[in-house]
Amino acid sequence: MRFFSDNAAPVHPAVLKAMAAADAVDTAYDGDALSRGLAARFSALFGQEVAALWVPTGTAANALALAALCPPYGGTICHRDAHVQNDECGAPEFFTHGAKLLLADGEGAKLTPDSVAAVADAIADDVHRVQPHALSITNATEYGCVYTPDEVAALAALAKARGWGLHMDGARFANAVVHLGCTAAELTRGVDVLSFGFVKNGGMSAEALVFFDPKLADATRRRRKRAGHLLSKGRYLAAQIHAMLDDDVWLDTARAANAAAQALAGAAGARLIHPVQANELFLRMTPEEAATLRADGFDFYDWAAGEVRLVTHWASPADEVAALARAIAAL
Repeated sequence: MRFFSDNAAPVHPAVLKAMAAADAVDTAYDGDALSRGLAARFSALFGQEVAALWVPTGTAANALALAALCPPYGGTICHRDAHVQNDECGAPEFFTHGAKLLLADGEGAKLTPDSVAAVADAIADDVHRVQPHALSITNATEYGCVYTPDEVAALAALAKARGWGLHMDGARFANAVVHLGCTAAELTRGVDVLSFGFVKNGGMSAEALVFFDPKLADATRRRRKRAGHLLSKGRYLAAQIHAMLDDDVWLDTARAANAAAQALAGAAGARLIHPVQANELFLRMTPEEAATLRADGFDFYDWAAGEVRLVTHWASPADEVAALARAIAAL
């Protein structure tokens, strides 16, 4: 019974059906109708003109986004527990040709204008110091906490006032949207580039890069090719994204994942380290207690000393969720 990662979740049937429908001879790379239609789909979703590119991984999406916003001699401010800092094997630095990540603090891996300003204001404005050029936030964060539209807008205002670009890592963007009950547009006001996650939420191998300034996409198309991420049969990636957007599948799958997490949160009680606002739970647990759960057949991640992480997904079986809730309550 797997609660290790939503990356291991099955592919949504609508995605598989769409890929099968795309299985015909067509133009290669991103010249097919499905790929070319992504900009219009996302422009309608966000209520403004955007450019949209598919990429096969979240790592590529984040790294390409930061490369669009930050020069090699610059820096990107992010949380010290951000995925781009701890889990990308140096990809942001590689794609930006050496730009530095500048680390800030915040509860639940969330940044605030004050925590960001504390980092930026400590940097002398001279040629010897890396200057910030971008700000990167994650929604939902690495601890499953969600930025509200007002919090995003406040960070966007700070970034704009200082001449920085704003990137949002949205690997679990759908989970944040359904938790808040807002629209995608409301949660991205002031964002320059969004890494729109689909793989964790029912996709197979497709993420989207959404550029709210379409001009930023021009160089990214070349960077994507140079990095080896321009797949020759890109229509299969575009088909996945269209399928998830059709009939709001991306929202339905996120609701299911969030609901499963809430069922576990009710059993966890005082063990919870962070609020459960998406589909991740972080629990206080001794090694002996974790071993007891594993002996009962549950798979999950040891996060830190005395802490474990549980992740639900869109297809988490209800009986397995209920069984884990009972097992946690019985510890």
